[in-house]
Amino acid sequence: MAEPGRGPSETRAAPVRAIVLHPYLKSGRQSDAEIAGKVEEAAGLARAIELDVVLAEAIPLQGWRPSTLVGEGTVERLKAFVAAEKIALAVVDRSLSPIQQRNLEKAWQCKVVDRTGLILEIFGARARTAEGRLQVELAQLTYQRGRLVRTWTHLERQRGGRGFLAGPGETQLEADKRIIADKIERLKVQIEDVKRTRGLHRRARSRVPYPVVSLVGYTNAGKSTLFNRLVGAGVFAADMLFATLDPTMRALQLPAGQKIILSDTVGFISDIPLDLVAAFRATLEEVVGADIVLHVRDVANPDTEAQREDVNRVLRDLGLSRLVDDGLIIEVLNKVDLLAPDAREVVLNQAARDPALVPLSAHTGEGVPALLAAIEARLASSRATSEIDIAPEDGATLAWLYRHGEVLERTDGPERIHLKVRMAPADLARFEQRRAQVEAADGG
Repeated sequence: MAEPGRGPSETRAAPVRAIVLHPYLKSGRQSDAEIAGKVEEAAGLARAIELDVVLAEAIPLQGWRPSTLVGEGTVERLKAFVAAEKIALAVVDRSLSPIQQRNLEKAWQCKVVDRTGLILEIFGARARTAEGRLQVELAQLTYQRGRLVRTWTHLERQRGGRGFLAGPGETQLEADKRIIADKIERLKVQIEDVKRTRGLHRRARSRVPYPVVSLVGYTNAGKSTLFNRLVGAGVFAADMLFATLDPTMRALQLPAGQKIILSDTVGFISDIPLDLVAAFRATLEEVVGADIVLHVRDVANPDTEAQREDVNRVLRDLGLSRLVDDGLIIEVLNKVDLLAPDAREVVLNQAARDPALVPLSAHTGEGVPALLAAIEARLASSRATSEIDIAPEDGATLAWLYRHGEVLERTDGPERIHLKVRMAPADLARFEQRRAQVEAADGG
């Protein structure tokens, strides 16, 4: 609680002092620039939860050490640094076994987290919806289940004092594991309930129906900034890794008048365990049913090509190969305003030769009209053109066709109105069904 006369900013605790370490094998084929990029990304992850990064460095290794991952000399050197600089947290940008984590904590006398643990902390800080929070808790418990060191007895109290379930002779560790397993099962049930609710909402939207356009991309590529630029939704957007975790959806009217649903989704990142990504698959369900996917790329980032491959790999791992392989993706080459003139020219020339590439700046708005035109063209290419005759007095059907299709030509006659209409296959099927019902009613 804030003291009288003080605002929240004056009582906020000082940021946790941290070091960020990126161990890598010398035998790998990474360039110095790639390694530096990995270090900066790891430091960015740490800053995303407001850690005070005192040191961020790459640690070259001949091989992984089973007990501590890094070598004994590195452990001793950093032990002195941690003590001198009063470091409270060490982030190791690799997966650590429970034993490695425990040994490093013992040696450095500070808390140690690995890459997965850090990402989970960010997930916990960023999740906003009920579903997002449930998914975070499930992933955190699954991760911690193998790292129990007699620290989970507080969960017993959350169960309402039902500790009598532990049978005679059951060790504390066994009891803790059982408590976590029970909690995991309950969370899975809750998540399934949320998924069913989301499924109902999705089916309701499909009856509208508007095409769904989903934004995907590497974290911090500018998805939420572009989302805000297009729909003015005020979604949280910052120059920060994992600024968005929960999908956000808004209606958007394209210049020609057609409405779409635009969906912003969680950002992807390299070297994240697949089971952790899978825990958040529900947040990507809108991508599964999308008519078009916009892959937002930060072309000002030196690792933009590697990030592109990381995103495509995750999509394939999640069973979404059709998006990558069937040409359903428009690549949005974002942040062209940050490119040097020569690099910018290269990107613009590349996009001029490939209609699936759209250069723009979500920050300044440059290129946004071209993106909207590309979305319209892609939607139009998937729609069929039909010639339809209706009675002049059938205003309801006429209005329906204007609402759900694109009227290309119209000829008004005394006995009929002749229309040439372009519609999505699903809309055309609905129109045929509607016309059959009207004719059956008239016949009756």
